[in-house]
Amino acid sequence: QVQLVESGGGLVQAGGSLRLSCAASGSIFSINAMGWYRQAPGKQRELVAGITSGGSTNYADSVKGRFTISRDNAKNTVPLQMNSLKFEDTAVYYCNAMTGSGVPIYDWGQGTQVTVSS
Repeated sequence: QVQLVESGGGLVQAGGSLRLSCAASGSIFSINAMGWYRQAPGKQRELVAGITSGGSTNYADSVKGRFTISRDNAKNTVPLQMNSLKFEDTAVYYCNAMTGSGVPIYDWGQGTQVTVSS
């Protein structure tokens, strides 16, 4: 049973930065692409950043140039560095392993709340 634990969220002013972390039980990182998703109030969950097992990355247009996803297979973590945060980045952020088309594989963790004040 894979458990995903997100951390690092908080309250930040617009223009500020946060670094999220994703830890998982089991050795899922080395064999799967990983993604960070977010869900804002009243909206569907969306994929914002993904990284393949080989380290290739892709980003939603809304975060491109501001967010950076990375992975440390030895530590089983997937950080998400978020810079130049905007009010519209406010959401609960989740990580998950994903298929090549971005479909999440495992049950969701509790997520971490990111609130950006304008």
